[in-house]
Amino acid sequence: MANDTIRIAVRKFGPFESAMQKFWDGFCAETGCTLKAEMAPMDLDDLHHAILGKQGLKNGDWDIAHVVTDWLFEAWQNGALENLQPYIAQNAPDDFPDGWSASLRDMQQFGGSVAGLPFHDGPECLIYRKDLFNDATEKKNFEALHGKPLTVPKTWDDFKTIARFFNRPKDNLYGTVFAGLPDGHNTVFDFCLQLWTRGGNLTDDKGLVRIDTAAAAEGLTFYRDILKDKSAVHPNTMQYESVATGMTFARGEAAMMVNWFGFASMCEVIDESAVKGKVDIVPIPCTAGNQSASLNVYWLYTIGSGSKHKQTAYDFIRYCTTHRNDKLLTLEGGIGCRISTWRDSGVNAIIPYYHKLEQLHQNARSLPQKANWAQIAKLIDEAVLNAIDTDKPVTELLAAAQHKITLIDKP
Repeated sequence: MANDTIRIAVRKFGPFESAMQKFWDGFCAETGCTLKAEMAPMDLDDLHHAILGKQGLKNGDWDIAHVVTDWLFEAWQNGALENLQPYIAQNAPDDFPDGWSASLRDMQQFGGSVAGLPFHDGPECLIYRKDLFNDATEKKNFEALHGKPLTVPKTWDDFKTIARFFNRPKDNLYGTVFAGLPDGHNTVFDFCLQLWTRGGNLTDDKGLVRIDTAAAAEGLTFYRDILKDKSAVHPNTMQYESVATGMTFARGEAAMMVNWFGFASMCEVIDESAVKGKVDIVPIPCTAGNQSASLNVYWLYTIGSGSKHKQTAYDFIRYCTTHRNDKLLTLEGGIGCRISTWRDSGVNAIIPYYHKLEQLHQNARSLPQKANWAQIAKLIDEAVLNAIDTDKPVTELLAAAQHKITLIDKP
């Protein structure tokens, strides 16, 4: 690797890529840094393979990488990440640590070590088209058809009913859209949300993953049925990952979706959006008698333990997390992590529901921190995809997956 180049592994997403380039240009202009930046945008699987599978952070291939909390424990256990605590002690980011919610600080803390700084956030929520839900004709037609008012769904049964109501292929409008692409992430996240909103837990009292439960079977049955329901979902659901799903919603092709908060925010700021001013968010539906839940997965700026430019890398990611740049990321279409950004009057003028991030974090749950979580997630993903692709009983599929998980999941 050229010694005059700093290499940055970036999660592939237009707003991330444009923001990161602006950050680097600003950093060089303000500090006089003469290093060149080589930024490589990658999809999830490619990114994981490059930085962890091929040990790219450890061997110096990458100086900086976007790392999602799913991979954090694995990366730390493998010695791939530089401990940022000594750098923070010398020159802390502005308002560190209180400028960020505790829910965005805990997962990267390993004893007295800090594995990364918050980059992009936004728990999952129900994103919907308020123009459709508030339309007088839609309200009248729905009530005539179902004998009850059209309201934003609070239960999964209502979610399915409303998705079917708004499904209009001739108008290129569909009731909902999911990220069904088998990449070991989105279907696993959806599985967890279905489980939690039915009162289930992903782990037992020993911290071991348990998916052969009644709540898991109920949730997977619902998920299989809705993904296969051509009268409710976008036809490209099984080809879309979360970014493509978000872009589909922004183009106005879906009435509602369960997705990351960032894709609601994006609708207000990107040029391609056909739904600016027409979007709002609420908590995810649940079953009667249970509570909504959200998933707190976030992205971090991390520095590779093998980097030859560690001080510059730290100075740069510290620069990226300033008040100004956290807000800039938001206005590009990402989600800033600072509380100041969530409450910013200018941001909320553009994205009126931005302040709701604090509320979402109160119901947000995290995935278990395990060094082999990526392997376990693949097994859950496999069970979910088998449910979608076959007619086998979900209890049988979950039991088979549980057997494989038990072999590799130790306390």
